[in-house]
Amino acid sequence: MTDSYGKLSRNGLWDNNIGFVQLLGLCPLLAVSSTVVNALGLGLATTLVLLASNTSVSLIRNLVRPEIRIPAFMMIIASFVTAIDLAMQGWLFELHKVLGIFIPLIVTNCAILGRAEAYASRTTVDRAAMDGFMMGLGFTLVLLLLGALREVLGQGTLFANAHLMFGEVARDWTITLIGDYRGFLLAILPPGAFLGLGLLIAVKNIIDDRLKKTSVIITRDSIAESKPA
Repeated sequence: MTDSYGKLSRNGLWDNNIGFVQLLGLCPLLAVSSTVVNALGLGLATTLVLLASNTSVSLIRNLVRPEIRIPAFMMIIASFVTAIDLAMQGWLFELHKVLGIFIPLIVTNCAILGRAEAYASRTTVDRAAMDGFMMGLGFTLVLLLLGALREVLGQGTLFANAHLMFGEVARDWTITLIGDYRGFLLAILPPGAFLGLGLLIAVKNIIDDRLKKTSVIITRDSIAESKPA
């Protein structure tokens, strides 16, 4: 596989986005995206695991027998998830308590094993690392968009509890967008997560459809101009 860095970036962020297109990792995505800070914490943890596991799998791809490649990949992924889980317990304990079981459950995220098996095990280290980073970044952006949407609708704020990730200096970072807002409970409940994700996917599909129509018009005009008068 010789995908360019540009194509890998576009795949991870838009064309083959884990959350919008592949619809993988929805359990943690829907569960912890009630605020921007929670979404950012899980997104960064998932990105680090994707980057590290893709790189490691590519490094050992010629050393592991095909019959045991899946167990070997799972061991690699579980090792990195355990390391990140322990690091968050040590440095971001309060945020770790909020995210709870969803940090260890990164091991079961189908997107991570899927990228290791379908791409990292068949390409060079640099492209595997780029793929893992961009896929993780795309997943993080979906989490942030959904977290921002739910937090604004549910609480009327942005960056609430930012000190859980950035320390005491961020305790006053909360932005109140709607004063005296009593909150919209549905937005921060699980059904609100489904509705929010569905809305974001609909917006992406509308953008894709308009881009496709624009591309067809430009191509048709180019062909017409190239024909002799």
